[in-house]
Amino acid sequence: MKDIVVPFLEHTGASLKNFSKGKAEVELHVQPYHLQHIGFVHGGVISTLMDNTGWYAAVSNLENGFTAVTMEIKINYLKPALGKYLVASASVKRQGRTTSFVTIELHDQGELIAYATGTYALIKED
Repeated sequence: MKDIVVPFLEHTGASLKNFSKGKAEVELHVQPYHLQHIGFVHGGVISTLMDNTGWYAAVSNLENGFTAVTMEIKINYLKPALGKYLVASASVKRQGRTTSFVTIELHDQGELIAYATGTYALIKED
């Protein structure tokens, strides 16, 4: 299995918590700079967290020399994120030769606040 670091994800303060075949979990300890104007976690932070978690799940199934890029992601924001600790969990539902379909859940202190589906293109690395 790959040992992968994503510089942008690290820049946000998020970190990979679990990474196994077909699954991934990323956590974020919310900081003031993650908030929007009325104190909720910004939707862009949530989107970034969920997309990267889905990507980790997709690449967890790949051999060395291959990676994935996001083709499409759809996020349903179910309620505002108010807590200090977010966990995104992703699971590959189907993977073919060229694409991987992943579902992602985001929990705020154990409560489901967003749900996403993502499609990732599987490509050979240069």
